[in-house]
Amino acid sequence: MSAVTIKKTDYADRQDAADLVDLLGYYALDPMGGGAPLDPEVRANLAARLQEQQNAFSLIAYCDGEPAALANCFFGFSTFSAKPLVNIHDIVVKTAYRGRGLGKALFAEIEAIAAENGACKVTLEVLSGNEPAKALYSSLGYGDYQLDPNKGHALFWQKELAA
Repeated sequence: MSAVTIKKTDYADRQDAADLVDLLGYYALDPMGGGAPLDPEVRANLAARLQEQQNAFSLIAYCDGEPAALANCFFGFSTFSAKPLVNIHDIVVKTAYRGRGLGKALFAEIEAIAAENGACKVTLEVLSGNEPAKALYSSLGYGDYQLDPNKGHALFWQKELAA
């Protein structure tokens, strides 16, 4: 059995920042992450920009000391509950480490942090064709967001803005 450690990322720590960028870069190259490398400017500035965000936190799962999985999360606010929420913006487990419970361990830590901060829920987005991720999320109690099933489930939309 491999030794698994989950660490809250210190964005100012050089090694933590390198592990964060490497794991996000790995995710970006995957078809579920867009299939393209991170822009060099993003690689150079990501940790510093995340450190500026008071609502951000990242978790890295290490397997036998090697960075194996990442979750980037942000606190938001639920107006209907008048409480904070946590959104999982990115989550990735390197292929070589899948099936070892790292995803479940990251979710347990995210949910613990959310509970410690009085959050009413944890949210995430998932591509409709990402069946392995959907199976994991469903097994952990996540599902489509609905206010009224007769009105359908929520969709995640975006609009790119000029830089």
